[in-house]
Amino acid sequence: MEFSTAILSLLILCLSCLILLRIRRERKKRAQMPPGPSPLPLIGNLLRVNIKDMVTSLNAFSEKYCSVYTIYLGPTPSVVLNDYSSVKEALIDQGEDFSGRGDVPIFFRFTQGNGIVFSNGEKLKILRRFTLLTLRNFGMGKKSIEERILEEAQYLAKEFRHTKTLPFDPTLYLSRAVSNVICSIVFGNRFDYEDEDFRTLLSLINENFQLISSIWGTMYNMFPSIMKHLPGPHNKVFDNFERLRLFVLERIKMHEASFDPSCPGDFIDCFLTKIKQEEKNPNTYFHTETLVITTHNLFFGGTETVSTTLRYGLLILMKHPEVEAKLHEEIDSIIGRNRNPTIEDRGQMPYTDAVIHEIQRFADIVPMSVLHSVIRDTQFRGYMFPKGTTVIPVLSSVHCDPNHYTEPTSFNPQHFLDENNCFKKNEAFMPFSTGKRLCLGESLARMELFLFFVTLLQNFTFKLLISPEKIDLKPMISGLGKVPCQYQLSVIPR
Repeated sequence: MEFSTAILSLLILCLSCLILLRIRRERKKRAQMPPGPSPLPLIGNLLRVNIKDMVTSLNAFSEKYCSVYTIYLGPTPSVVLNDYSSVKEALIDQGEDFSGRGDVPIFFRFTQGNGIVFSNGEKLKILRRFTLLTLRNFGMGKKSIEERILEEAQYLAKEFRHTKTLPFDPTLYLSRAVSNVICSIVFGNRFDYEDEDFRTLLSLINENFQLISSIWGTMYNMFPSIMKHLPGPHNKVFDNFERLRLFVLERIKMHEASFDPSCPGDFIDCFLTKIKQEEKNPNTYFHTETLVITTHNLFFGGTETVSTTLRYGLLILMKHPEVEAKLHEEIDSIIGRNRNPTIEDRGQMPYTDAVIHEIQRFADIVPMSVLHSVIRDTQFRGYMFPKGTTVIPVLSSVHCDPNHYTEPTSFNPQHFLDENNCFKKNEAFMPFSTGKRLCLGESLARMELFLFFVTLLQNFTFKLLISPEKIDLKPMISGLGKVPCQYQLSVIPR
């Protein structure tokens, strides 16, 4: 009995020493990290943040702890970068150090680190290089994709005319048009707007963007080991992801059945060619599951952010009819109403270009970027970030930096116009993020926003059932993404 008691005491002593060593190690790490609010065990700073509006909470902490600080969103620390200067210094000046993708559990459960958005290291470099080159070969940023966007913009305008000035929700109309552009590159064809499978898939994408950005998505990312066992709307995210995965897999199988490596017609064909070329390479990153996730990344990313920006933009213009009137005036002057716009027109339309940039800045669709991490132990502003530390570059703080925008909380196209009303760039403009993780589809998205906005404004005036001063521009949801309130508008042919 005495021997057993001694062994038990020894075990307790060893366990206590291990716990104390871990506490000391964690305190030593924290001493090298930027200061921040003191965390509680397990839940971190949960009680001190508004998980319905995370950006506002992060901004409030920066007032006390400066623009670089540590926060615990759950049991692990993250470093917040909360102004233009710190975001630029990290993502551009030290871009390689900060090029890792931070852990986003709600996505990782689906991607398992696959694809181009959530992969890291050599896999990221190879897949990103291949994807960018393939997209460019299929016209991204070139005249051929411009023609594809214009064709889709005309389909959209036709659908708007069919509403015969009756109020309608533009969400799925805009999603179908934008998605068809990326579909033509990835799948090799567009979908009819009445195609039930297509409509269902876009509804799933829209629903997932809202759920991931909601309180449920935020809580899952903080406490994945707990939330995955609890009932709630967050579980619908994974059902939706699986349905999207099966749709993409079915499309891949259709491509395999008619595959001709000598004549690739779209992104999937090119990826299948690469799989065939590397089938004897045991270390290849090119296999069917990677193709599924990469295609999903392009499909999801190429649909939701641009269509949400368009939807937010129309609401903003109805809130500011004087801006819409000036846009109509410039469009009529430069393009008229009888020919399609072109990307070349943008250089002669400074006000339109400024308005679109200001819509992106003000709407702030991805306010905290997609999380980054440091790929090695990294010195930053006198602090040491251990390898793997999650970094939150708050793009919202960049777009509201008072050193770069005179009225950061107001919608004002003058932010992108000089004293001669010529378009001016602003370095604190990062809707597509920046640095090593700059969005692959930036050039495509910029073309889409200009051509879709101008085509719609060329053909229509937009009206809500309420007066402009009653329109609320506050987001309905604000988390990883911002979602505007639901609304119905009427389109009046010009």
